[in-house]
Amino acid sequence: MATGPTHEPDCRCRICGSSVREFFDFGMQPVANGFVSEEQLGQESFFRLSVGVCTNCTMVQLTQEVPRSTLFHADYPYRSSGSAIMREHFESFAHSLLHEELSGPDPLVVEIGSNDGIMLKKVSDAGVRHVGVDPSAAAAKVAAAKGVNVRVEFFEESSAAAIRDEYGPADVIFSANTFSHIADIGSVLNGVDILLAGDGTFVFEDRYLGDIVAKNYFDQIYDEHFYLFSVASVRTMAARHGFELVDATRLPVHGGSVRYVLARAGSRPTHPRVELFLRDEDGNGITAMETLTRFGENIDRIRHDLVTLLRDLRARGKHVVGYGATSKSTTVLNYCGIGTELIPRICDSTPEKQGTFTPGVHIPVTPPETFHDPFPDYALLFAWNHAEEIFEKETEFVRNGGEWILYVPRVHIHRPGSLPVVA
Repeated sequence: MATGPTHEPDCRCRICGSSVREFFDFGMQPVANGFVSEEQLGQESFFRLSVGVCTNCTMVQLTQEVPRSTLFHADYPYRSSGSAIMREHFESFAHSLLHEELSGPDPLVVEIGSNDGIMLKKVSDAGVRHVGVDPSAAAAKVAAAKGVNVRVEFFEESSAAAIRDEYGPADVIFSANTFSHIADIGSVLNGVDILLAGDGTFVFEDRYLGDIVAKNYFDQIYDEHFYLFSVASVRTMAARHGFELVDATRLPVHGGSVRYVLARAGSRPTHPRVELFLRDEDGNGITAMETLTRFGENIDRIRHDLVTLLRDLRARGKHVVGYGATSKSTTVLNYCGIGTELIPRICDSTPEKQGTFTPGVHIPVTPPETFHDPFPDYALLFAWNHAEEIFEKETEFVRNGGEWILYVPRVHIHRPGSLPVVA
C-alpha cells in the first residue's frame, strides 16, 4: 500500500505560494531515468514521490523536487526520435510553424529541451534561423550531427538574455514535454519574457491532467513531471507572468496531451477552444479533491490487480517479460514492488539503456532481439503510449501465441482484434 496522503502545511505551491494538499504518495522512488550499470548497483539515491494540488491556483505538482542536475545530466538517455509516431508528430508541427508563425522575414525559433533535434532538423533544412537549448551534451551531439544549432545549457533568464543578444528576439519559443519538468518554472517564463518578440508566441505541449486522471495514467507521475497541467492552471500561471493563454489544442500523443499557446497580454485574440476547455474541466472537477482521491484509489487497485496477475502467471509457469524500459516503468515497478522474480528482463530499443538495470528494482534491460529469441508467453507493455506502433511491429509475437499485458486504464490482457488499449 502507498503510505497515504499526508497534508504538509509547509508544502507551498511553486506557482503562487499557497498551500499544496497532497492526495497520493508513491513512497520512496529512485530517479526515473536513472538506469544503472552493474558497477553502479546499490549507489542510487531515493526521494519521496508524492503529488498534491494547490488550494488556490489548482496546479497539480510534486511535493518534493529532485535537483535538475540529477535528472537532466550530460548522458540523459531519452531520445525523441526513437518513435516513428513522435517523428511524424514533430515534423508535422515544424511544417505548420514554417508556413505560419515562421513565414515572415528572417524569423527565429528557439526550442527548450531540443533533445536530439527531431523538430529543429526540419526547420534547419528549410534554412530558418533556430536555436536548440538542452542540458544533455549527448543528445545535443546527436542534434548537431543533423545540422541543428544547439546550446548545451538549461533555459533560464541568463541563457535567454544571451540568446537574444546574439540572435535577436524569437518569433516562436517552443517546448515539448519539457516545460512541466522545471520546478522553478518562473525562471523559464522570465526567460521567455526576455527573449520573445512583442508579437511572438510561446508554444508548449505536455501531458494533460484531464486524461491522466480520467484514464488512470498514474505512471505519468514521476520525478521529471513536476507539474501536471490543466488548462485552468496554465491560464492562471501565464497571467502571473504577463502572458495570456490564447489557444489550447488536444493532441493524441502520450495518451493525451495539450498544446498551449501563450502570448503577451493583449497582443492576440483568444481562441474559443480555451473557454470550452475551461467549462469542461470545471464540469468534470478534474482538480477537485474528491476526483483526485478517487484517482488514488484506482491506482491502488491497479497495483493489486497487476501483482496478482503476474504472480498467478509465474505460478502457472508462464514466461513474462517487460517491453519498453521507460521512465514510466520506474514508477510502476517500484510502487508495485515488481522485480526479477516476476519480470526477468525488459526489452528496449534504446542503445543507451541496453545493458543497464532499471532504477530501484534492477531488472536487466536487453536489446530488442532478446524479445524474439525465444518469444515469451506474455509481454508487460510499459511503453503503452506507443501501443499501436509496437503492436504493428511485433505481429510475429502474437502469431506465436503471445499476449500483451496492459495496466492502464485497468489491468487486462490485450488480445488481437480487441478495442484499442489507449483511448
